[in-house]
Amino acid sequence: AHLIIGDALAVADAGCFAVVLEAVPRELAALITEKIRIPTIGIGAGPDCDGQILVLHDVLGLSERTPRFVKTWADISGQVVEALEAYRKEVSSGSFPDDSHSFHMDKSILEDL
Repeated sequence: AHLIIGDALAVADAGCFAVVLEAVPRELAALITEKIRIPTIGIGAGPDCDGQILVLHDVLGLSERTPRFVKTWADISGQVVEALEAYRKEVSSGSFPDDSHSFHMDKSILEDL
């Protein structure tokens, strides 16, 4: 805990704009948030940080292993796999992209090239 507090103070003094606290005990994150003058951003560090982040893949249920501190608001992994498989098939078959998914230019410009 002393080393982490020291590091947080050092990076704040060095001019950093924020500190990310990942998977540290809530009490330690609260103490660091109180001690340093720059924002703390928590990822699995409890609610006392100045801000919170989570990895989008965890939030959407796309990770194979969900960390203890993550709350999953959706489980769309099946839909993502289906969409990627459909994309792969269309690219492999040549049906995507088609003309409607392409940019176009005046063909007379090509004559001068």
